[in-house]
Amino acid sequence: MSTLLPFHKAILERIHDPSTSDLLVLARGLGLRRIIGTLMKIYDSPQSLVLLVNATQEEESEIGEELGIMGCRKPGLRVVGYETGSKDRQELYKKGGLISVTSRILVVDMLQGDIPTHLITGILVMHSERVTPLVLEAFIVRLYREKNKSGFLKAFTDQPEHITSGLSPLKNIMKELQLRKVHIYPRFQEDIKKSLERRRADVVELSQALTEPMQEIHHAIIQCMSSTLSELKRSNTTLDLDDFNVDNAYFRSFDLVVRRQLDPVWHKVGPKTKQLVNDLGTLRRLLYYLLTYDPLQFHAYLETLIASNSTTASGGVKQHQSPWLLTDAANIIFQVAKRRCYIMTSGSKLHPPPVIDLADDEDVWAALDDVENAPTGTSKGRETDARPPWIPGYMEPVLEELPKWNLLAEVLQEAEEEIIRQESMKKSITAVNTGTNTVLVMASSTRTCSVLAEFLSSMDHDAPRGSKGRRMMLRKLRLYLWWKSKLAERKQDGKSHFALPDVVGRAGDGFDKLYGSGDNISEALKKKDREKAERAASRRRVRGGAPAAATAREGKQKAEDRESVMGEIQQEAQSFADFWESHSQGTSDMSLILEDDLTLLDFESGALENEFDTHYGLLVPEQTVLIRAYSDDTDDRMLAEIQPKFIVMFEPNMEFIRRIEVYKSAHPGLAVRVYHMVYGNSCEEHKYLAGIRKEKESFERLIKERGTMLLPLLEERREGAASSDAIIKTISTRIAGGRREINSQLSQVIVDMREFRSTIPSLLHASNILVIPATLTVGDYIITPEICVERKSLSDLRSSFNSGRLYTQCELMSVHYKTPVLLIEFEEDKAFTLDVVSDLTSYAKPIGKYPAKKKQCAPNDQDYTVMLQPKIALLVLSFPRVRIIWSSSPYATAEIFKDLKLNNPEPDPAKAIAIGADDDPEVGAGVNAAAEELLRCLPGISAKNVKHVMSRINTVRELCEMDIFQVQELLGMEPGRLCWEFMHRGEERATKR
Repeated sequence: MSTLLPFHKAILERIHDPSTSDLLVLARGLGLRRIIGTLMKIYDSPQSLVLLVNATQEEESEIGEELGIMGCRKPGLRVVGYETGSKDRQELYKKGGLISVTSRILVVDMLQGDIPTHLITGILVMHSERVTPLVLEAFIVRLYREKNKSGFLKAFTDQPEHITSGLSPLKNIMKELQLRKVHIYPRFQEDIKKSLERRRADVVELSQALTEPMQEIHHAIIQCMSSTLSELKRSNTTLDLDDFNVDNAYFRSFDLVVRRQLDPVWHKVGPKTKQLVNDLGTLRRLLYYLLTYDPLQFHAYLETLIASNSTTASGGVKQHQSPWLLTDAANIIFQVAKRRCYIMTSGSKLHPPPVIDLADDEDVWAALDDVENAPTGTSKGRETDARPPWIPGYMEPVLEELPKWNLLAEVLQEAEEEIIRQESMKKSITAVNTGTNTVLVMASSTRTCSVLAEFLSSMDHDAPRGSKGRRMMLRKLRLYLWWKSKLAERKQDGKSHFALPDVVGRAGDGFDKLYGSGDNISEALKKKDREKAERAASRRRVRGGAPAAATAREGKQKAEDRESVMGEIQQEAQSFADFWESHSQGTSDMSLILEDDLTLLDFESGALENEFDTHYGLLVPEQTVLIRAYSDDTDDRMLAEIQPKFIVMFEPNMEFIRRIEVYKSAHPGLAVRVYHMVYGNSCEEHKYLAGIRKEKESFERLIKERGTMLLPLLEERREGAASSDAIIKTISTRIAGGRREINSQLSQVIVDMREFRSTIPSLLHASNILVIPATLTVGDYIITPEICVERKSLSDLRSSFNSGRLYTQCELMSVHYKTPVLLIEFEEDKAFTLDVVSDLTSYAKPIGKYPAKKKQCAPNDQDYTVMLQPKIALLVLSFPRVRIIWSSSPYATAEIFKDLKLNNPEPDPAKAIAIGADDDPEVGAGVNAAAEELLRCLPGISAKNVKHVMSRINTVRELCEMDIFQVQELLGMEPGRLCWEFMHRGEERATKR
């Protein structure tokens, strides 16, 4: 069980009272999940019903496991998901306890009365920084407060940076959650500062300098980002772009900030501006990949980037290329990235070394094995100039290693020496808990973790600094050469490029893993592959044939690609392919890939049984190095369970530093040493410092707003109460004589279950309209008995046109309703107009009722274009009664619905559900599914007359009590006789007759 620190207890003392409702804003890494779990343990009781809302599946699992560790196991936290039926949910709610439920399910259950809202003890809302008037959590709070004034509501967040947009963002959140108390706990809060600084860990700051090529690339990328931002500002001088700087561009949220600024005028900006916005995200990823990818992976990514910016998916020339790719800085990036991997000697691309038959020459393979497997420090291993035969003679491998790899090796060696020293002094240590000797290495991603694991497993301890991972880099170089050869083959076949894989298996299964195994390939494709292999083998049998073929193929492409970077990449790939083809000599080229990395186990000799502990047994902590990626509050329990004394932070992370502080304070007798590694004067260091500064400024703004903010007035809403505006709008002026009478029935709208993903039901409820959830076959919203609305966003509208689904929907609405309406809804913060023509193209073959014209953009382009304007015009011509309404935002949609309901009767839910149910029996069965299914099983009753039978009888018992003449009157002579005899005399008698 996790230990509660003094500041945890102080926070719980302030917010645990069930008679109050609070908002807690806590800095990340200080144990928010621990506080929530302890709070739920306090509230756990069969006599209380506490709901957890807005939690992800991972958070539900982790909180449930945390509660189990605390002792809340029977029943603990129960999760309500989409697979839980309505009746099961009702039974679960009645039993009480702790329940986690999705917001969409909870809203529907509240509206349908499946959950006793007035009996809810309290609601815990996660991620309250996301709460706006449009989200379902605000809808839940309104429904909750209508029927329950005494229950509590606790909201939590550890993302203060997100509470910054808009005017008084903190007040808006508290207004939507109907809260009047907020507790703000930054890292510099007095209680937290005293608690964490009492016992500090031993922190070793390691600033690693970048290599000279990495510095050149880093500086060039920053230069490209600066020029892209400057060009973006020049292209949009009317917008407020003060936050567009390189420091903010380090963060992933910067793309959202840029897009939010440009969304209102997105339809006016040209393709150049849109390309600049995309380029900012690409350049930010390049900065991250430079510091985390190995040089070969980074170089391969740059090559795929060039290919994707040079050609379209169909092989044509791309019209709008990224401007930064044409700068001198971009040329530095590409040239230096290649120089980090290998150097190509001039004049030897078309003349590879003499052909060597590697399949038959065992001496060559033995020499290669001796070179790669020789003991470190021997002449075979490094002092000789032996090179593997699979490297072309015109290539000089450089294989620069990331500086942090060697720094990590030195840190692990230091930790190992410290462990040995402590073990020798173990007898004199009297501490009760000294922790384990497991060395914990933390990285930013699972990809980085896999690279580090590969480096440590193949590391040469005695090699000089900068070459400890030479064996791993040679493996990656072989993989890269194979990838380039396959790239050339796919280019000849007219196929698109593919990314460099992380690992390839033995003898052909690497390509199969990427593109499917041969068992799933059709016979025609297998025949084509065999013919291609035969042609390749015939070329290999001719001595010197591969260079000659290469000369012929390259001669055709020189005229087109000689002066382009893409042409140079293709020529290089072709030379690699020819080299590998000439050296395979009838054997599979994949036999050269990672052959020595696989260990064959001898199952018959019993070696597996004898050496099980060696290969699969548990290691002692002194020999264990655990590599993990940064996660969320799960890392707190990981630290408490492993209790490492040595922690290596391969990349800086502000949250994890605080987790270490909490971990050290919770284990006072434990000596913890932390190695904090960071690239000096790099984007990694700048991003880390900027993140700390942004969080500090966010907390300062929140504290200032809390001090000056006016408390929001909470609206008193009663169940079934309507405002004066709603009453006035129900006045009917259609009565003769000009009299006006007030309609006492509440204004209501029937909403399809699937529409609760949108924000309109919440806004309708906020407008004092009764929202009735139902499973509708026709339409999304039933406004009046005559008006049915099908709502479409722009993306949904395009997909509906492509699939033909909109044609069927309009057809059904026209059949069953007098006034069918198609509502096209735009987003609030985006332009109220259709996009430009270039954004309305769908590069897919047309499907459905609407044929598309062939696009004339490029002579070799076989794609199709789907244009919205002609499709909408065709839709209006096909269905003249369909009315199209354009809504600028969800708020406008709610106002439109209120206006449509003016002076009109209210819809009937039972009739709305029954409409169209004959065409869709599965949906229509939702009213009384069991009884309808039973009727369908009776002879004489089919899908055509089951609705007629259900409209004439109330229960199945009533049908069974009818005589034969009544049943025949209901079903007809012969069907009625079969049905009656089946019910009264059994199946056998009925079939004999």
